[in-house]
Amino acid sequence: MAQFYSAKRRVTTRQIITVNAIDLDSFGQGVARHHGKTLFVPGLLPNERAEVTLTEDKSKYARGQVKRRLNDSPDRVSPRCPHFGVCGGCQQQHASVALQQSSKSASLARMIKHDVNEIIAGESWGYRRRARLSLNYQPKAQHLEMGFRKAGSSDIVEVKQCPILAPRLEALLPQVRECLSELQGVRALGHVELVLADNGPLMVLRHTAPLSVKDREKLERFSHSHELALFLAPQSEILEQVTGETPWYSSDGLRLTFSPRDFIQVNDGVNQQMVAKAMAWLDVKPDDRVLDLFCGMGNFTLPLAQRAACVVGVEGVEALVEKGQKNALQNGLQNVTFFHENLEEDVTQQPWASQGFDKILLDPARAGASGVMQHIIKLAPKRVVYVSCNPATLARDSEALLSAGYQIQRLAMLDMFPHTGHLESMVLFEL
Repeated sequence: MAQFYSAKRRVTTRQIITVNAIDLDSFGQGVARHHGKTLFVPGLLPNERAEVTLTEDKSKYARGQVKRRLNDSPDRVSPRCPHFGVCGGCQQQHASVALQQSSKSASLARMIKHDVNEIIAGESWGYRRRARLSLNYQPKAQHLEMGFRKAGSSDIVEVKQCPILAPRLEALLPQVRECLSELQGVRALGHVELVLADNGPLMVLRHTAPLSVKDREKLERFSHSHELALFLAPQSEILEQVTGETPWYSSDGLRLTFSPRDFIQVNDGVNQQMVAKAMAWLDVKPDDRVLDLFCGMGNFTLPLAQRAACVVGVEGVEALVEKGQKNALQNGLQNVTFFHENLEEDVTQQPWASQGFDKILLDPARAGASGVMQHIIKLAPKRVVYVSCNPATLARDSEALLSAGYQIQRLAMLDMFPHTGHLESMVLFEL
């Protein structure tokens, strides 16, 4: 069997070079230049000089590892989490929040080819209202591992604290692990999810074998004593509420009920600001017809309905459409209608689109909205607000609107996930 050698995939000589970092990428890696190529160095910040060992050398880029840092950037800070660098959750705790925000803003500006007009940010610690923790029982040690996955690995980092978690959830971590460790069915636990709703915390426990009566009673007592709602998930598609109220959160003063498995924005503080900013950018008038695409259960749709004459929310997940309708009724909003549609198809042919729309908002998943951009152009709204969790697909989709005569009026970086590589944004287009 013939074997072919691929040159420069790995560096075997462990060459040591001295470099100056000039930028920070979204994954917390320092960016330098070496022999005309971009060099990525984890843990190095802009304006830091270091001796670096080359670990990978490709034709267009290289990677390195810090052997000795020769100076510290003024933006270098001590990571607050003891698991930083091992846990895969955060990548930028060693950088000041100001540097994180400026680096992300610069990256966004380069991709969208437009200056970032504002940064929408909230608390940089204790902001996360949802966490999913892996569980793994070690029979030899008779020990239950509970935590997050290591960076680049399926191994579990056991966590007793997590400073980006909402304090009320962080305080539950050791108590949850202690409770689960004492269950008879500890070997059959998959993961546990903690969510902080506006009406209190909840816990979802995934188990792969039926729980004994004794275990259920223990979990119920735990939920009552810690004032949290308990949900059990014996299968991935089944969710049983055992104790507590239906969870809800607020958006623009409205109450939205949700299931623990429904998507809600993890950062409540930034979500509130984001919704308010979208309302201001769209400048919704009392006689406007507004379309909300990828609307979910109404995070933007219902606030829009408080301002417009008519709002249509369109979503590809039928269960979320039902929740949106329910939330509209619960909030006394009768000028909003939700529809379940395949957003890859031409939605302009639907009866609800026959009167057109003055304004459109869209908030797609990471894959973006390439399938609906031409439909938006056909509807010809005066203003479009695009909320994005992936700048690459936002840049791609923006080209369609720009080619059709729209112009970018405002671009905001949403600091939805401080200390991580996630880059979220919001753009206002005007015809």
